[in-house]
Amino acid sequence: MTDCGCDQAKRDLEEYLRNEVCSTNASDIREHLEHCTSCQEEALLARTLTDAVQRACKETAPEDLKLQVLAKLRAVQAAH
Repeated sequence: MTDCGCDQAKRDLEEYLRNEVCSTNASDIREHLEHCTSCQEEALLARTLTDAVQRACKETAPEDLKLQVLAKLRAVQAAH
């Protein structure tokens, strides 16, 4: 394993967090993150944002709101 450096770690961070980099690159990034406080902080922020977006995507609108939106969309479509 070799430390890939900040540039590569930051460039590939999103893919690394989604497990979308090859195992060699993942090992290099993991090693870099173990020793670089700056990149650790960036990785924590990226994980936090990713988790928040995933949670938000799982939420659903209340049924009455869905019906109101659909009714307005239909009204707009009918007017055109």
